[in-house]
Amino acid sequence: MSDSRISGLYRLAVAERIDELQRRGWLSAADAEILRQGRHVLAAGVADKIIENVIGVFGLPLAIAPNFLVNDRDYLVPMVVEEPSIVAGVSAAARLARAAGGFATDCDESLLTGQLHVSDVANVDSALSALQHERDALISLANSVHPRLVARGGGVRDIDTRRLELDNSEPAIVLHLHVDTCDAMGANLVNTICEALAPRVAELCSGKVALRILSNLADRSLVTAIVRYKLDDLAVPGFEAAAVRDGIVLASDIAAADPHRAATHNKGIMNGIDALAIATGNDWRAVEAGAHAFAALSGRYSPLATWSSDTAGDLIGEIRLPLKVGTVGGTLNANAAAAMCLRLSGVTTARELGELMAAVGLAQNFAALKALATSGIQAGHMQLHARSVAAEVGVPDELFDQVVAELVSSGDIKVWKAREILSSAQALYQPAETTLATAAGKVILLGEHAVVYGRHALAIPIPDGVTAAVTERESGVVVTIPDWGLRQEIDGNTSGAGAAIALIMRELGVSGRGFSIHVRSRLPRAMGLGSSAALAVAIVRAFDAALDLGLDDAQVNALAFACEKLAHGTPSGVDNTIATYATPMLFRNAPTLQTEPLTLAEAPPLVVACSGQRGLTRQQVEGVRSRYERSPARYDAVFDEIDALSVAGVRALATADYQSLGTMMNICHGLLNAIQVSTPELESMVSIARAAGASGAKLTGAGGGGSIVALCPDRVADVMAALETAGFATLSITK
Repeated sequence: MSDSRISGLYRLAVAERIDELQRRGWLSAADAEILRQGRHVLAAGVADKIIENVIGVFGLPLAIAPNFLVNDRDYLVPMVVEEPSIVAGVSAAARLARAAGGFATDCDESLLTGQLHVSDVANVDSALSALQHERDALISLANSVHPRLVARGGGVRDIDTRRLELDNSEPAIVLHLHVDTCDAMGANLVNTICEALAPRVAELCSGKVALRILSNLADRSLVTAIVRYKLDDLAVPGFEAAAVRDGIVLASDIAAADPHRAATHNKGIMNGIDALAIATGNDWRAVEAGAHAFAALSGRYSPLATWSSDTAGDLIGEIRLPLKVGTVGGTLNANAAAAMCLRLSGVTTARELGELMAAVGLAQNFAALKALATSGIQAGHMQLHARSVAAEVGVPDELFDQVVAELVSSGDIKVWKAREILSSAQALYQPAETTLATAAGKVILLGEHAVVYGRHALAIPIPDGVTAAVTERESGVVVTIPDWGLRQEIDGNTSGAGAAIALIMRELGVSGRGFSIHVRSRLPRAMGLGSSAALAVAIVRAFDAALDLGLDDAQVNALAFACEKLAHGTPSGVDNTIATYATPMLFRNAPTLQTEPLTLAEAPPLVVACSGQRGLTRQQVEGVRSRYERSPARYDAVFDEIDALSVAGVRALATADYQSLGTMMNICHGLLNAIQVSTPELESMVSIARAAGASGAKLTGAGGGGSIVALCPDRVADVMAALETAGFATLSITK
């Protein structure tokens, strides 16, 4: 696995986080697709086979805590938890621990204990003697119950017995079977062994076996984790390092002296451990029971983790608790998310998972105590509570952080206050009274990539995909695109959308003047729907409207094409042409620009769905160019086939022959896949659309991510629902 340090992960969108984890090698391509498509979510039908009376599946957030270094190995920690601040706190604690070598963990043995409680024993001493005499025979009998476990290197390792005094003063005997369950948690294995041994134990004791079941106090599977935090790394604004260290040590000492504090101290530890246990399909209730029982084993409830300072003044933390978890068996085979989380974590054995859990618990404890020793735990909770309130109100992404910050500052974290702040923030984002300019997005039905090589493409517009307004200001140029979360000051070094705007201003002769440019887009970026071309056209038209420049459509189109070349290298020109003229057309740009506008009797029944995985046009065009140059004859043959489909598609579209057009789209998709611009995610989306009734479905645009378009006569709602259920955003292409 690669380094688990991932800076700024929290700033990325969900799809971008998945992309980053795949790029770094933590997620395989297959697991990344599982997450993108929502296939990690347990289906109700599968859940119905796991427990009784299922009526649905209850969701909790699945997050990743990076930065963990345990025994000199990097790990990512998958966490399923609903409480804010846990993931952020444990990630920060792990990052800080790396400076001194991370966490050191150990587990001397990993045995699960089964118990047989024998009552009605006439002579306890004789019974205990008989059990001791037959110890080896009992172990052999126990191991015969699960010969495959023994073959894997597991099995019963030891038996011990002791006398119990019940409340009624009657004596009883408890026999413990200590079982190595290998990588399984082993509850069912141990319970079966207990059941099998019960008759022989009852016979030897001349008594009755009252209980035969495992114990969740797994004190033969004790895991220890130790961490050092360098003194110099503990300082935070307003608090010197020594004060932070001493505050954490004092909090630890208080937990050791006060069971009421120890309960909360340990709850914080379990915040991390439980979240990892749930994510990996382990029985977190068993883990909780064992941890709290161990904390009270001395007869007084005590903290599971303790903190002290060493002779160098550094902070030392240590945790010791029972952790018997599994990486096989249970519901792991049924729960795809748990199996995927295990792969993602980098864990390979059950013992390794237990050691990682201990490190996570210690890190979580450090994060909580550090907060208590400095700004107080409530400050972080209020920040995250404000995020929940902002989400409840529906604050858009581009204003989210601003609204949260103002909510926290106000001290009144309420829904009504969030709405008030949102209203004020939105007013600032709105342009002054001015004319709105529009541009269309595009959907290519047939002809992607072939159109770059002089062939035809059949495309239709997405009306009013982008609107823009330009107003003059004293100085400087600022562009806001709330739908893309963008607010940018334009200067000579600007890239992306800013570079296109700088080009437009130079070509229009208005460089050096001050402008506010406000854009709204219903087209997501880099999804193959012509967002960059529509942005350029809308902004050119907005400048034309604001400054009365008298531009015609041809001039607008030419300037937008220049922006497209800046963004994509060698574009065909279809995107900017559709964006400018907003009409269905058969397009070709060789040897000169040729467009055949089409008049349709009805809007075709199309569904567009976005994968969430960005497809970069320049990258895809350059990739196809490289492969074309290695095999031009074969690629020309493919492009000729696509060209023939585009030309034939005109009549099918114009006559609403959607079955024929759908067939052409399906063939075109196969050809695009052959030139390596499709992806597993796009293939899945296409399959979903076709299975839901689409007559044709294919990728649209450059590929490598992006979107698909599905032709759905009489099945628009069905196809849209199927894609949305699978987790993909859909888009209407009609006004």
